[in-house]
Amino acid sequence: MIRRLLVADRGEVARRVFATCRLVGIETVAVYSDIDSEAPHVDEADYAVQLPGNTPATTYLRTEALIAAAQRSGANAVHPGVGVLAEDPDFATAVVEAGMIWVGPAPATLRALSVKPEMKNLVAEARVPVLPTFTDPDAVPGFPVLIKPATGTGGTGMRVVRDAAALAEAVASTRREVGGDVFCEPYVSNARHIEVPILADAQGSVVPFGERECSVQRRYQKIVEETPSPAVDAALREDLCRAAIVVVRALGYVGAGAVEFLLDGDGKFWFVELTPTLQADHAVTECVSGYDLVRLQLLVAEGGSLPMPGPPPIRGHAIEVRICAEDPAYAWLPAAGTLHRFAVPDVAGSFRPLAQPGLRLDAGAADGSVIGMHHDPMLAKLIAWAPSRQEAARMLASALARAQLHGVVSNRDLLVRVLRHHSFRSGAVDTGFLDRHPEVFAPLLSSVDAVRLSCLAAALAGAAARRAAAPVLNSLPSGWRNVPSGSQTAVYDGPTGPVEVGYRMNRQGELAGWWVRAVDPEELDLAGLGQAPVSDEHPPIVVVHADAGRVVLNVQGIRLAVLVHRVGDVSYVDSPEGSVTLREISRFPLPAPESAESSLIAPLPGAVRRVLVVPGQRVRAGELLLTLEAMKLEHPVHAPAAGVVSSVPVHPGTEVDTGELLAVLDPE
Repeated sequence: MIRRLLVADRGEVARRVFATCRLVGIETVAVYSDIDSEAPHVDEADYAVQLPGNTPATTYLRTEALIAAAQRSGANAVHPGVGVLAEDPDFATAVVEAGMIWVGPAPATLRALSVKPEMKNLVAEARVPVLPTFTDPDAVPGFPVLIKPATGTGGTGMRVVRDAAALAEAVASTRREVGGDVFCEPYVSNARHIEVPILADAQGSVVPFGERECSVQRRYQKIVEETPSPAVDAALREDLCRAAIVVVRALGYVGAGAVEFLLDGDGKFWFVELTPTLQADHAVTECVSGYDLVRLQLLVAEGGSLPMPGPPPIRGHAIEVRICAEDPAYAWLPAAGTLHRFAVPDVAGSFRPLAQPGLRLDAGAADGSVIGMHHDPMLAKLIAWAPSRQEAARMLASALARAQLHGVVSNRDLLVRVLRHHSFRSGAVDTGFLDRHPEVFAPLLSSVDAVRLSCLAAALAGAAARRAAAPVLNSLPSGWRNVPSGSQTAVYDGPTGPVEVGYRMNRQGELAGWWVRAVDPEELDLAGLGQAPVSDEHPPIVVVHADAGRVVLNVQGIRLAVLVHRVGDVSYVDSPEGSVTLREISRFPLPAPESAESSLIAPLPGAVRRVLVVPGQRVRAGELLLTLEAMKLEHPVHAPAAGVVSSVPVHPGTEVDTGELLAVLDPE
């Protein structure tokens, strides 16, 4: 029996396993890096062991440190989470040799799965359809092809190559990124990514849990998952589940996992891989099946038998989105920093199957969490479970749109637009969905009037906060004068550049006039701002209420509540129209050091992985100069124009923050 379990993972994965352990009476042990010392998963464990350092290689992926932590804490079992360790046969072997229970498939099975071309050969021998595999790139007979790492997980390193000229560089780049061998297979255009979650016990029972649609992806990593798939009917579901059972038995698999397939528009499918983990999207399966999959996983690890005779019936529809700290509009650039506020309305539960339809939030971060550069950018998974697909999509989009996500850039707006998109609502999705629909990358708060109202609300909330903190006469209305004089103004740096907000108050403390206008950043002169021509004033608005956190406006007879959360000089403004971040520009800014006009600065915090140029080297426009590694991905830095490299102050291994100098290029 498992008495005390160490979870060799972090964030929401660890919290999810801990939730079931508390329910079934298993003691828990967390591990944490230096930067994660205040993380939620550490507080929720019965015991916690520090792994000195911050990088994954020195902490969460260091086998000897994890085994030592388990032994020191008295754990008699290890759960690997859902990441790299869950697929590592060497880590599984180390756990077993240390005399502990391994929550996962046997090390020998993991070794058979670790080389994907060999795994595909075994599945093909069992007469399950697979795509041809080319381990020698020179043997590729035609294009397009998909380059994939021979080992690893999560879509890292996958690239589509459409002609022979680009193949060599793509293969080399993938090998650098994954640090190992690669292979190629034909690229199936407009395919769906369908997976069948399974549980198999040591007594020979294999139970599939329907199918999951995982086709909305970025960089071959899933961001929207749902079950059941809108493209799968009862007959196709039976075929997929039957094929999944054949795969599991052919590979001698025992434990929780997912058999992944590609599905084309004609209903033809091919085996992709068997992922030997619980999978991050297991929550949607729990919603429609009613089973706690972590509990079943632990039961199988203890040698128990699965309690159900066959696939459980599907109850309603569940959709999950992955909320990530990244900017979709800028090539999915990861974001780091402090998460000042993370609140989702009307959540019914977390980390466990729901008793009735509603919203479930599985989060690894909370208010005050520090989002670092060393790990996956996912902040949380939000799941909606409803009687129908349309109800689930509407519920999920509404909750996301009303959520407060302050402090780091996120993909929230894109997720809302995907869920509300007519193609998604009709079920017309595949792995190329985001490429075909660039309109989903637009921010929710896109109308001019909505942005203006958000700026006005930020200015009114800021004024109310200053009045509340005033040592004298703080009961007077903001901006009140015995003799009417100048308007109150503030200048914010918004998503489209600097804007000025101005308003006048009458003798009764009421809003007498207001405006918001763009300011040319090249001519930003704070001393000259403050007076707007009458023609620039916007329609009259009645301020119903204004305090530091909430502003209520009556706009032409329609009342609108706006929430404002101010941290330092930044205001996070949330309204039914959407959200916007506004940084107030100081009236008396301190001088800042100027960087050379030809400086290339780091777009995000990370570690320099490769430097391909030296001072004095002439480069072409678009040429790759260096790469940064952040949040498990490699980010290229290209030359913006042709020129000569005059200096490179970094080298491989240098850790840089956003805005730090990477190189200086003197353009021609």
